[in-house]
Amino acid sequence: MMIKIGPMKPLYTAVVTTKGGRKGYAEASDGKFKFNLGFPPELGGKGEGTNPEQLFAAGYGACFGSAIELAAKNAKAAVTEIWVTPHVSIGQAAEGGFQLAVALHVRLPGIPRPQAEEIVHAAHQICPYSRATRNNIEVALVVED
Repeated sequence: MMIKIGPMKPLYTAVVTTKGGRKGYAEASDGKFKFNLGFPPELGGKGEGTNPEQLFAAGYGACFGSAIELAAKNAKAAVTEIWVTPHVSIGQAAEGGFQLAVALHVRLPGIPRPQAEEIVHAAHQICPYSRATRNNIEVALVVED
């Protein structure tokens, strides 16, 4: 069921139920996945199960890669490979509580660095994850050779 929120016209809605927080599990409504969640050792856990930061990194990386495809097409650039490696960090916010920060490491083999940087910055304007995080968390764009 798609629920309209604000002026956006929903095209697809993912539904995942979690139970038990970081020590529980996550299950997709369409049955395509169900897995245990867990704290990483750095946060006092045993390192068993997937953690929310890994899931966010996977989603952001996949979405950003598709945004790069569109940005490259718009720039008429012959991008044949796209590597996106998000580094998602969780830490204590200065005002209390927790916050996230992301560094998107991107490699576009065969594309000159200045053009790759232009494509990555254009993708950052297109990507829904980038739009959602803009002015909310720090997101660094790192174009690698």
